[in-house]
Amino acid sequence: MNPLTTDFSGAAINPLQQLTEMGGPVMWVLLGLAVLGLVAFFYLVITGALFAPRLTSRLRKTLNQWQQQPSQHCVESLNDVSGWLARCNPLLQMIRVAMTTKLECRGGTDVREELARQSQHALQPFEAPLKVIEVIAALAPLLGLLGTVMGMMSAFSAMSVAEGQANASQLSGGIYEALTTTAAGLVVAIPFAAIAAWAEFRLRQLNLMINDTLVRVITTPIEVRETRARSTEKPTPTVTAEPRATQRDAAYATG
Repeated sequence: MNPLTTDFSGAAINPLQQLTEMGGPVMWVLLGLAVLGLVAFFYLVITGALFAPRLTSRLRKTLNQWQQQPSQHCVESLNDVSGWLARCNPLLQMIRVAMTTKLECRGGTDVREELARQSQHALQPFEAPLKVIEVIAALAPLLGLLGTVMGMMSAFSAMSVAEGQANASQLSGGIYEALTTTAAGLVVAIPFAAIAAWAEFRLRQLNLMINDTLVRVITTPIEVRETRARSTEKPTPTVTAEPRATQRDAAYATG
């Protein structure tokens, strides 16, 4: 029978019990952190897939039309977006607000603060799971170091009880616990540190994409385009010669 799956009496033990017996009480904390980190990771992935700001092909096409000719038609095309997943896109609402305020010639700090508030609100659901993953990545090595210290204390305690005559079997338990918790702490910390770095990079990209999109909407000149359109129109000629000729003919007739 495999010694890694049996205890000292020869009874079979499950892998979870085997880990806790090898690593001591610190292993329970590390396992709890690993489960919590996995929950936060899956929550981050599912929330990002459903509610993350996305510059879809429909929004990109509407944005290009807005930059070429800003009009109310662009806002109406955003109102006609169908589908639950498309309506859950927070970037859709932000673009609609920016276009509406631009057409109404409303600008200044109030509109920019409102768009900044909506942008921060769109990214807020991702901050909590990211912070949880970052904390787990930072705490796991420290807990592994704590287990190492506790295992070495157990080994030296066994040596002190034996009055310096402790054999290798008495010391191996504490040393094994120390090495196991150190390895477990690193195993938990390394992947969650990579996940935290990836999520932070992704959030930074989303923030840059939102800012770039809203700046393109706000900085599109509307009044300049309307002025150019009016300047290119040909003025309608006013006919004034015919009434004056009529007045001269009437004067000659009465003269």
